[in-house]
Amino acid sequence: MMAKLVKFSESASLGIHAMIVLASRHGQLVPLKEIASALSASEAHLSKVLQRLHKSELLKATRGPLGGYALTREPKEISLLEVYQAIEGPLHPRSCLFSMPVCTGMACELGAFVGDLEERLRDKLANTTLADLVQG
Repeated sequence: MMAKLVKFSESASLGIHAMIVLASRHGQLVPLKEIASALSASEAHLSKVLQRLHKSELLKATRGPLGGYALTREPKEISLLEVYQAIEGPLHPRSCLFSMPVCTGMACELGAFVGDLEERLRDKLANTTLADLVQG
């Protein structure tokens, strides 16, 4: 098995996938149970992730037997970067590959290279919307 070059946390991955499910059913309230089933995910974990997205005003939540979750904006208006940061917090540029607290990535040999990769990933996330992924 090959290692992954880019790895999102389970929560970020779950949140992005849930938002894609909701984007594919834009304009409808989708129950938590349906989203969890579509993603083969725990309802408890998914609920915590969706709470973060709701708190960031990317989702609206309606309670009750006919309730569920829906996007607050058009899928073409929500970037993957917004979703990621709603779950994980702001991206910090130029982090050390070894997670050294004193390293800014500027002095080591890999600093500029890693910084460039992070910038490209950030741009890709910022310029990719939920609509882009739904249209596939």
